[in-house]
Amino acid sequence: MRIIVDGMGGDYSPEEVVKGAIKAARETQETIAIIGPEKELSKLLRKHSCKLDNIEIINASEVITNNETPALAVKKKKDSTIVKAMRMLKDEEADAFVSAGSTGALLSAGLLILGRIKGIKRPAIAAWVPKIGKTGTTLLLDCGANVDSKPEYIVQNGIMGSMFVKGVKGIDDPSVGLLNIGVEAEKGDDLHKQAYDKLMNSSVNFTGNVEGRDVISCDIDVVVTDGFSGNIFLKSSEGMSLAIMGRLKDKMSEGIAAKTGAFLAYSKLKDIKKEFDYSEAGGAPILGLKAPVLKLHGNSKAEEFYYAIMKAVPYVENKVTETITETVNKNKKWF
Repeated sequence: MRIIVDGMGGDYSPEEVVKGAIKAARETQETIAIIGPEKELSKLLRKHSCKLDNIEIINASEVITNNETPALAVKKKKDSTIVKAMRMLKDEEADAFVSAGSTGALLSAGLLILGRIKGIKRPAIAAWVPKIGKTGTTLLLDCGANVDSKPEYIVQNGIMGSMFVKGVKGIDDPSVGLLNIGVEAEKGDDLHKQAYDKLMNSSVNFTGNVEGRDVISCDIDVVVTDGFSGNIFLKSSEGMSLAIMGRLKDKMSEGIAAKTGAFLAYSKLKDIKKEFDYSEAGGAPILGLKAPVLKLHGNSKAEEFYYAIMKAVPYVENKVTETITETVNKNKKWF
């Protein structure tokens, strides 16, 4: 297996990317290929005294930034890390791609170069949402790939999400919920009402509607919605969690009494922080493409890259993409 990691994607590249790749390479026998400027990456590997046989460098002289028009940049920058990696996936020279680079460029290159799975209407960005007060995470999709959606896209999100969770987490029959403004079947706009009916008659383990406040505390494995609602939910949740943890930190440092209390409650505060932390989730898969592609936050550091690489291994090993293809074709009548 060969997993390509975008050496120039993200705010802290290439230093943090290389550190994360080295940590992953020490725990897996799979080949990890860092793509980017060869001289710069080689220098970093020497800096960290890395002599692992399963780490290699793929030279790429260009980088697509967040300030560029994605589709135009993909067509223009043929030797960019994203374009070159996607071509290698298409030519079966690699099995998965991990990047914290431009989301737009990843989607554009995925569609223009790699292509969609046959039968998939639109790819979807999925993200792991922590289950507060419980163990594990819930997969949410779509998180922004398609702001204009149709009921059949949401049904396909359910299928893709189920197959991904089954393949990566090993859950035999993942439960699927529909993000909505109420739990009753008749709630929501026409899009979500139609999606509800189609999901009820599809092959996924559909359990009904889920309200936004319950996503972080429910026992559901996959929550589906349109890209517009999903993106707003995800960013609002992340913003709220960061604000709460920030304010808690501020309050715990106000005066001797607060600092003493914080010291005594350190282990409990650490547990709470871990519950809100999504770094161990392993990146957001762009489901619906012909090969595994995992997108990380632009501010990801070594730990996030490590977990994303390790999550890519079962993604490939358990043939999640192939399973999605088979399941979608069996459910053609619902879209």
